[in-house]
Amino acid sequence: MSSSLRPPAQRPCESCPYRRDVPAGIWAGEEYAKLRRYDAETPDQPTGLFQCHQTDADSAIRRICGGWAGCHAGEELLALRLAVLDGTVNAATYRAVVEYVSPVPLFSSGREAAAHGEAGLEAPNEDARRLITKITRTRQDLTP
Repeated sequence: MSSSLRPPAQRPCESCPYRRDVPAGIWAGEEYAKLRRYDAETPDQPTGLFQCHQTDADSAIRRICGGWAGCHAGEELLALRLAVLDGTVNAATYRAVVEYVSPVPLFSSGREAAAHGEAGLEAPNEDARRLITKITRTRQDLTP
């Protein structure tokens, strides 16, 4: 398999669930629930890479989430280790994830990020609703 996932962007996207400055409640509850699972000990983590939410699920150009890379110690991520073994990421992308430092403040764990995001699910504020509208325009796979 050829390398298909790109390294994280220079900064996590404006809707990244790991960013401290992103409004709560912009993603579905199941998306926030995923964040906690990457806090587990390495053998108990998910095997799938956490990809940026800004791209359609069926897009040919996908990248690893900058917030995920910045929040977690890359060398401890089971998904990243497996992705190198199966060729989903190359050595340069692996290094980019392991060495990633976010230029914007991130939550210190998936648990913290999830708790923040879930707090707004019932009643997203105006900033959250505005960002939801923007995401829906960008992500054609999310429109009904």
